[in-house]
Amino acid sequence: MRSINIGLLGFGTVGAGMVKILIENGPLIESRLGALLILKKIADLDITTDRGVAIQPDILTTDASEVLNDPEIDIVVELIGGYEPARSFVLQAIANGKHIVTANKALLAKHGNEIFAAAGKQGVEVAFEASVGGGIPLIHSIKEGLVANRVKMLFGILNGTANYILSKMTDEGTSFETALKRAQEKGYAEADPTFDVEGIDTAHKLAILMMLSFGIPINLDAVYTEGISKITPLDIEFIQQFGYRIKLLAIAKDTGDAVEARVHPTMIPAGSMLANVNGSFNALSITGDMAGDILLFGRGAGMMPTGSAVVSDLVDIGRNILYGAVGRVPAIGCQAGAVRDRRIKKIDDLETKYYFRFTAVDSPGVLSKIGGVLGAHRISIESVQQKGRVTSGSVPIVMITHKAREVDVQNALKEIDSLPVVQGETILIRIEGD
Repeated sequence: MRSINIGLLGFGTVGAGMVKILIENGPLIESRLGALLILKKIADLDITTDRGVAIQPDILTTDASEVLNDPEIDIVVELIGGYEPARSFVLQAIANGKHIVTANKALLAKHGNEIFAAAGKQGVEVAFEASVGGGIPLIHSIKEGLVANRVKMLFGILNGTANYILSKMTDEGTSFETALKRAQEKGYAEADPTFDVEGIDTAHKLAILMMLSFGIPINLDAVYTEGISKITPLDIEFIQQFGYRIKLLAIAKDTGDAVEARVHPTMIPAGSMLANVNGSFNALSITGDMAGDILLFGRGAGMMPTGSAVVSDLVDIGRNILYGAVGRVPAIGCQAGAVRDRRIKKIDDLETKYYFRFTAVDSPGVLSKIGGVLGAHRISIESVQQKGRVTSGSVPIVMITHKAREVDVQNALKEIDSLPVVQGETILIRIEGD
């Protein structure tokens, strides 16, 4: 039986998960692939820490070149993370004629166009199922399962850390800071959680999915990105009273003339399926013009789910190697010549409904002043709640609007926040799903 040799760069949590799967499910994988996947070399700066998997010590090295330059290695798995040296290692492996498997969404979101072009020129595969959604087969579903569809919309929860925090805040009434601390204690959040809570990790993933769905180059800079750190228990209480739940959503829409691309906290109807994806789980709703709406759900991170996605990529590439079919499924979801730049809408062009929470002086006429400014900017109010909870002489006034343009909303809020009767910055949350 033929062997396919693998070199691993990065022996952290996901790397250990991949190795564990290859060991424990080796016979199953062999029966499905028709070949042996042989882990020939592992490179990591730390080769002394016990990862809980039994491997031969002689396959460990601190020198990445032993993986990159070994002519017997067919596939290089990059699980280092970050931009460098991951980018340089991947490009060197491609130049050496090796296929690539990576879970590195940040790398692909920033340097994916360069990497895919290099791989196409060299005639090697780049597989990245583990980069988005952990163990959920999102990439395969879009590239192959929905190949007959024009994808019209992506709508999803793509960061388990943020989803865990918002779930705790909603279900237990905890503050953002308390929920974040719990997420860190459980290992869901890093010591520096910025990428997760400020939406950056989600934007990386959305940029990759947009390439596959819409046939456009990766353009991370065009994805409007906003995090969850300003969300308070008070806002969540009001949101529930209006019949919504709040999620950090990745949203991309093909509007015909352009593409919407945004990541931000979003209110969605409490009875919707996506609103009830809680804890550290991920979910992505995909709307195809032929298939309609599809919802994919599961664990979006973790040693074994992400390791499972890495191994699925190894098997895919292994099959292509065995049958001389490298390039059978384009890495970018379409033929290179079909990729087209498209206009990505600015956030100012967005039209949606909004939630506002004003902190106003407790005095007569305040509501009419705020309503007057909104009306002057063509923003109509659907519903209002004004609670009598006075804090330092101020009360919260909460409004839901009808659909409005973002540019009008921002101009109105700038004017309202400068009113003497309004204290502090107005909280804005966008609404989808009605």
